[in-house]
Amino acid sequence: MEKEHAKPAETFSYTYSAKQQAEIQEIRKKYLPKEEDKLTQLRKLDEQPVRKACSVSLTVGIISSLILGFGMSCCMVWGGKWFVPGIMVGLIGLAGCAAAYPLYQYVVKKERRKIAPRVIALTDELMK
Repeated sequence: MEKEHAKPAETFSYTYSAKQQAEIQEIRKKYLPKEEDKLTQLRKLDEQPVRKACSVSLTVGIISSLILGFGMSCCMVWGGKWFVPGIMVGLIGLAGCAAAYPLYQYVVKKERRKIAPRVIALTDELMK
């Protein structure tokens, strides 16, 4: 019985250039699940109240300015019997525009109170 001698495996290795490695890593990062560190979570939590308040106040401000414009149109274009109702509608729109910034401040404070325990917990973890 003859023993077969194992022949050394012929291998071929090829390495990419540094540019190609960087490109491959960038593409790979897009498909890996995102892992957020605690600081990133804290930043996102800190942005949430401002984003929500900004959306609410912009919506109120835009709608109110449209109402104000409609009131002005009633007074200036149609006049006559629409003059007094136009003033009333314009004042309602003006009040809404004036209320947009205080509404922003209120929503920011309310939302910050909501997320305060999570922010405090994250900051405690990060400071240790």
